[in-house]
Amino acid sequence: MSKRPTIADVARLAGVHKATASRALNPEADARVSAATARRVRTAAQELGFTPNTAARSLRTNRSSTVGVLIPDLTNPLFPPMARGIEEVLTRRGYTALLANTDNDQAKERTRFEALRGRQVDGFIVATAQREHALLAQAHAQGVPVVLLSRGTDLPMFPLVAADDATGMELAVRHLLELGHRSIAHLAGPQTLSTGAIRTRAFQQAVRAAGVAADRAPVLVSEAYSVRAGEQAARELLDRHPGSTAIVAGNDLIALGALHVLRERGLRCPQDVSLVGYNDMQFADEFQPPLTTVHVPHLELGAEAARLLLEQLERSDGQGAGRGAGQGLGRAGAGPAAVAVAVAKTVLLPVRLVVRDSTAAPRAGSEAG
Repeated sequence: MSKRPTIADVARLAGVHKATASRALNPEADARVSAATARRVRTAAQELGFTPNTAARSLRTNRSSTVGVLIPDLTNPLFPPMARGIEEVLTRRGYTALLANTDNDQAKERTRFEALRGRQVDGFIVATAQREHALLAQAHAQGVPVVLLSRGTDLPMFPLVAADDATGMELAVRHLLELGHRSIAHLAGPQTLSTGAIRTRAFQQAVRAAGVAADRAPVLVSEAYSVRAGEQAARELLDRHPGSTAIVAGNDLIALGALHVLRERGLRCPQDVSLVGYNDMQFADEFQPPLTTVHVPHLELGAEAARLLLEQLERSDGQGAGRGAGQGLGRAGAGPAAVAVAVAKTVLLPVRLVVRDSTAAPRAGSEAG
């Protein structure tokens, strides 16, 4: 059996020192090598079929070069772009993302979290946060490096990367007001999630600032960000507030459920009821009619979360923490000092309104009275 090529073999073929070859093949150190040298080393490595020994590197650095990523529902079209953004940034830095789907189940989430800790991941990117979240509170107390993605906690324990939901909802309401609507309902997302609570609060502030009476701006809460929950909330809305001429949905799946119910009730969109979604998920432009919605940069959200976590890990290395998220957790007395945790800052990425065919001016006379 042929001998596995070593870094020394690569260095010899590339005509460089062994340390130079090692730096050129390390995404965290390749900036210290000229571009021409790095190319020569990579070419030599490819020619020899050399792959870096990540296990040996982990022993030297006390890092696994892996990151745990908790996703609430991989069937939701919003999350795969986030995961891709995470992976693109981590891969460039020599890290691997270990993805875990929780199905919005807290017991499953804890099991996945503990399993990833057992794999000695260096940190976590968590898109499953509830406003009150016992698992995250425990992780914070134990000093686990975490960045929250899209959804935050009421107590700002960890850095958060999210969309500017308050502005997004303001854009949606302003669009409908400019079309002439004065009976605008909100089918809100779950209020246990920061996205649902923030968007609801922003909707209420926007209609109030415009002088829309509270009884003409009802809010009905969907139990989940799903088509079925959207259908249930839309039926309740049309039963209780049949005069609503426009709906702002908490997300595009809720909006799709509302579309189903409008057809079920013999109502046309946008001629009878205008509809605005939120997220601009894939295929929103294929809805019938194509959906006006707030565009959220999901890939960029994931990428920024990965960058924030890497910064956090580098900072902990500089302070001598030097261990992964799976090491030393659960010990008596393990606290925030065990692993350096960055200041819990929030990064909000800009959103924009995408106007399509699901919104139009209200029918003449429909806003009377």
